[in-house]
Amino acid sequence: MTAETENLREVIKRARVVLFDFDGPICRLFAGHSAEDVAKDLVAWLEGQGLRGLLSEEERVHPDPHVVLRVVNKRHPHSDLVVELEELLTQHELKAVPSAWPTPFADPLIRTWTAVGVRLAVATNNSPRVVARYLESRDLTECFAPNVYGRTRNLDHLKPHPHCLNRALNALGAAPSAALMIGDTPSDFLAAREAGVPFLGYARNATKEKELRKAGAEVIVGSLEPVLQVLRGEL
Repeated sequence: MTAETENLREVIKRARVVLFDFDGPICRLFAGHSAEDVAKDLVAWLEGQGLRGLLSEEERVHPDPHVVLRVVNKRHPHSDLVVELEELLTQHELKAVPSAWPTPFADPLIRTWTAVGVRLAVATNNSPRVVARYLESRDLTECFAPNVYGRTRNLDHLKPHPHCLNRALNALGAAPSAALMIGDTPSDFLAAREAGVPFLGYARNATKEKELRKAGAEVIVGSLEPVLQVLRGEL
């Protein structure tokens, strides 16, 4: 057995609670509904409000809508503008749900973990309304209910802030050391580290893996299949 497999088995064996990031480990939310187009729409909406100067040129062309949201929140914290922009992003996320791609092996992994008595939660920067709709579409609601912790009106609490992880741990009555966070971005890793939660990185490509390792993540899988195999005693 390789050291990598042994490390994977160890983090899985210890976990009594698993916190999933949503977009990445559970599905690719914008697989059929470009995140870059969503970011452009948020920028266009701001320009329609006469606020083109609010963003730098680099920010106006950034492909991640969450970056646009963070920038506006930083410059106009807790304003009606931020509330409206967040709702616009939520509507785009909701439209993306029907064309989202389930992450390979995610559905059986979630059901298997539930079947062996491990409690699950979602800790995400996406809207909890979006997560709930997706889980319902996959008949996975009962595996998580009611533990879905997503974006709130307080955007200062987006990961890498550990707020959503701490909410999940408190609701489940779980010690951080008894939990496991599965995420695919450096912000997921940093939030887990801040919360004291062991981390399992999911990297669907070499770029994702490089970003996670640069952030400090050590246990990383390129597929959820070996995680499922460990749970089933096949690895």
